[in-house]
This record gives sequence, C-alpha cells and structure tokens, in this order.
Amino acid sequence: MDAFSSLQRSIEKLVRIRCSSYKEDYIKRRILSRMRLTKNESYEEYHKYLLATPQEVDLLRNALTINVTKFFRDPEVYTVLRQEILSSLIQKRGTVRIWCAGCATGEEPYSFAILAHDLLEAKPGASVSIYATDIDREVLRKAAEGVYDRRAVEQVGERELRKHFTARDDGMFEVKPHIKDLVRFRHHDLMSEIPAARYVDVVSCRNVTIYFSEKQKNDLARLFHSALLPGGYYVMGKTEYLGREVEHLFSPFNSAQKILTKKS
Repeated sequence: MDAFSSLQRSIEKLVRIRCSSYKEDYIKRRILSRMRLTKNESYEEYHKYLLATPQEVDLLRNALTINVTKFFRDPEVYTVLRQEILSSLIQKRGTVRIWCAGCATGEEPYSFAILAHDLLEAKPGASVSIYATDIDREVLRKAAEGVYDRRAVEQVGERELRKHFTARDDGMFEVKPHIKDLVRFRHHDLMSEIPAARYVDVVSCRNVTIYFSEKQKNDLARLFHSALLPGGYYVMGKTEYLGREVEHLFSPFNSAQKILTKKS
C-alpha cells in the first residue's frame, strides 16, 4: 500500500469521512493544504503527524468539509423560493418542512427561516420546520449560536437586519430567537444513505456535491428523492448537475436557478 492510500485509511478511521466518496484531486488538495500549514513534506510525514496530534484530526475534518457561505447567497435563488415556492406551499399546505443538507455554519437555513417568518406573518396558523444538518459538529455548534460578521450578512437588507438580527457591541450580528426557533440543527452524515428528515417539501443541498464522486452524487440524488414528498423541490448549487443515472427522478422547475421537482 502506498503512502497516500495508507493515509486515506487512517483518515477514514480517525476523521470518519469516507474518502472514496470525494474526488481524489479534492482530497489531495485539502491534505496538501494541511501539510503546508503543519510543515510536513510528504504523505508519510503527515500521516505520522496526524496519528500523534489529536487536535489535527479536527483541523483536517474542517479542511475536508469546509463550505464557505453567506446569507442569501445567490439572491436570485431566494427570489424564486420566496415568490414561487414557499409562498405557495404555505398558502396551500399550511405546514411546510424543509431540509437544508450540508448546512455548514447555518447561513442557509437561517435565510430560509427569514423568508418563512415573513410569509408566516400573512398566514396565521401556518408553520414551517427547517431541519439543518452537517457532518461537522463544530460548525453545527457555531450555527446554533447564530453569530456572524458583517461579511456574512452583506446580502441582508437593512430592514431585515434590524428585524431579524441583534447588532452586538463587538460588531457581530446575532440571529434573533424568533428566527432560531424555526431551525433545528442536528448531526448527520450524507454518506449514511439514511435521510435526516422524511416527507419534506424542500431539500436544499447547494455547493456540496461538487466535491463528491459521480457515484456519490447519484446516491445523494436518490437519497433526496426518497426524502421528498411527491412534487417536492430539490435546490442544487449553480454549478451542480444531475447525473444521467438519476435525471429521470426529477423534472426542471427553474433551470436557471437549478431548482427541480420530484417525479412521482
């Protein structure tokens, strides 16, 4: 077994991430980044360092699962979600369930919650539940705290910022309780092949599958299909796509914004 393969086996055991589910180039880039920072010049050296340095396990996990995001990233997507999807679901169904998969530090599920809260004000008695999941427990902790810098909220309008955030003395912005109450954060591994939530109206998994192998992308599409109600919506990242093996499971709803609907 070569040095890289041996390192991968230890990563799968220690970090609990299935390397084969990711593109090999992506795994190598992330490992090489950690090697430079820790001044290890070979896979073998870094392997020894990883085994001898417990804190490196968490740092490597963060490097492998990093997902840079902000509130209302790709505003056009949220315009469609608000005007054409969430407003209709709330009016027709009254109870709406959303799963944000790979939620990282929480900007996306809280963005959904802000949209939902404003729509719920016009529909007394309706409810929205947002299930936000990630494999990284540390980012979930940060997400639950709901504290962000100015860069993260730069797409939030001033009115919404005052309404849904508390401006802190340290320059940070904290999500207010009425928005936090709409979101439930939980640990979940997308590779587990078990949905974190079922019978949901919307699954959003954006800019996550770009790092996965083709097989894992197809498996995730099937997973999300099984989690959705008939006619439910799957929101993808702008650069993501369905593989040929699974494209029959969904129909386009808004191709420009990469929003699909589940075929029954």
